[in-house]
Amino acid sequence: MTNKSIALYLSTIGLLLIGAVGWYVFSFRSQPTTNSAIFNGQRAYTDVQTQVAFGPRVPGSEGHAKIQEWMRAELESAGWQVEVQESEALGHPIKNIVAKRNNESPQIIFGAHYDTRIYADHDPDPSKLKEYVPGANDGASGVAVLLELARSLPNETAPIWLVFFDAEDNGNIESWDWILGSREFVKNNSFQPRAVVILDMIGDADLNIYKERNSNAELTDEIWNTAKSLGYESKFIPEYRHSMLDDHTPFLQAGMPAIDIIDFDYPYWHTTQDTADKVSAESLEIVGRTLWTWVTQQSAQP
Repeated sequence: MTNKSIALYLSTIGLLLIGAVGWYVFSFRSQPTTNSAIFNGQRAYTDVQTQVAFGPRVPGSEGHAKIQEWMRAELESAGWQVEVQESEALGHPIKNIVAKRNNESPQIIFGAHYDTRIYADHDPDPSKLKEYVPGANDGASGVAVLLELARSLPNETAPIWLVFFDAEDNGNIESWDWILGSREFVKNNSFQPRAVVILDMIGDADLNIYKERNSNAELTDEIWNTAKSLGYESKFIPEYRHSMLDDHTPFLQAGMPAIDIIDFDYPYWHTTQDTADKVSAESLEIVGRTLWTWVTQQSAQP
């Protein structure tokens, strides 16, 4: 090979290397600034299994303490600041877990309860009525979606708080009441978000989410329309069915636009059969991708 041929060969190699580096830099910079580019339903399902493996998450139990530490670790590893807001209601300690990216007031709040019910008082087997509820769908599914949103949402979203409510699920039991954690949260925080979205029992393998009658109608329509645009209209059914007392209630009472996304047609509600095999990664992904898409669209608005 002549000197001229060698020089031409090296010049060609150099141009190819420059092009490859340029393509890599462009590709890298064009990726969304997230830990994971899109919501991952399978990873959320693994989070459901992890929570159920902790055992009952009844306030004051070992599982309740474990899930608090686990949620904190997961959120911090995804780059969120974590605050534990402690208070008391009806003589019970309340620990609401709040995740945020900065100290700005929230424009959007996503919430779910992480506790489980003391008694499986809807179990068809009378011998199990005093057993704990595993809470795979009723509790763990909402938490799992919030955690996966923490991992996957772009950094450039509007100010968001992810709130994990304590003591939601033990109404109609002596010395307890429903939604204690969310009541304490609204009482002890001062803000006016433009949207509050509560997730409860959204992992059912046979997913059918109807519009909830007490929810803010405009916000409900926004999210159901987002689901429709993604091809999920058969899961986010555009009809009203239930009227719920849930963690959205204190926000509505305080004048904030809030909705409850809930599949209340769940046959294992408050039974010992609310186990991880009744939950599906596909259902978690349908809900998660709907909210991921909606919140990124909201963030693009002035």
